Amino acid sequence: MTWNWEQADWPKFTYDTSALEVLEAKFLRESGILIGTFRHLNAVDEDLLKVDLITSEAFKTSEIEGEILNRDSLHSSIRRQFGLQSDGRKVPPSEQGIAEMMVNLYRTFETPLTHETLFEWHRMLCNGRRDLLDVGRYRTHEDAMQVVSGAIHRPKIHFEAPPSKQMQSQMNGFLKWYNESHSLPTLTRSGIAHQYFLSIHPFEDGNGRIGRAIAEKAIAQNFGQPSLLALSSQIEKGRKAYYHVLEAANKGNEITTWLLYFAQLILDAQKTTETHVQFLIKKAKLYDRLRGQLNERQEQVLSRMFREGPQGFEGGLSAKNYVTITEASTATATRDLRELVVLGALTKTGELKATRYWLNIGGQ
Repeated sequence: MTWNWEQADWPKFTYDTSALEVLEAKFLRESGILIGTFRHLNAVDEDLLKVDLITSEAFKTSEIEGEILNRDSLHSSIRRQFGLQSDGRKVPPSEQGIAEMMVNLYRTFETPLTHETLFEWHRMLCNGRRDLLDVGRYRTHEDAMQVVSGAIHRPKIHFEAPPSKQMQSQMNGFLKWYNESHSLPTLTRSGIAHQYFLSIHPFEDGNGRIGRAIAEKAIAQNFGQPSLLALSSQIEKGRKAYYHVLEAANKGNEITTWLLYFAQLILDAQKTTETHVQFLIKKAKLYDRLRGQLNERQEQVLSRMFREGPQGFEGGLSAKNYVTITEASTATATRDLRELVVLGALTKTGELKATRYWLNIGGQ
């Protein structure tokens, strides 16, 4: 098997620009809509959006690699780094590290991508790790860097990256291309950056998470502001397809299929962010309408439901959930919920034990 980096045209990627034109135009159009929508958020909701989306991306980019983190710890760490009130909990090194990397990505999107930036991200990601030889530097081991699956005695090799002795020269070339590629259309630049970096696979571990961060940095730079796109969340939904298309792209340097796939991922991520922004706007309108009409318990429960995001409280809110959240009696919970339905804050489905309550924001 000859990999893309072994071929004579490496790293001169080729692709059909005309095939991407419609997607690039759609991204620009939707970006304008998203910018306009952002203007309807107040400062508090802007902070909430920023923290929620970065938390979700930190959680999902780790989940793609099979690492399940504590979402509440991530949320707490990210709030603290932005100078916002947090619950003060002790955050484990793994959550702290990815949180620091994602906040750094948000804050420094405009700066050039350098070896030092990548080393810093890697140190953050590997916070607390003791099993790696190379932390905060490119890999140096002599063994082949391979992506494999299957049994140990009969592994399937999905990709083999350039040997460690080539890392400095390969990464010099990558960074030169990245920092001189701003004139490329946004989706194209982001897709190439992600594929190019992962083809080199310069670190002993963490390449996928750093590669997705680079893709988001490219989008933000072309966009002119932090993108806050749910890219990793979108990738995680179709993780098998992501790895399948990525594997196929590693076998040659004509990458139209990869770029079309990745461009659609970005567009889907953009739509997810727009849905989240609209959700926060509807939340603000609901609270404005209900101001002065809710008791402390009702406010507590609505706040808890809104924290679940646009997908809502899984399975709907039950009276039992209400009692658990507020520590109220069953009779008080029933009365409070009935009032919330009358006020138009919640809608009700089902009867008796199957009764469930949902945020009433669909038509706002």
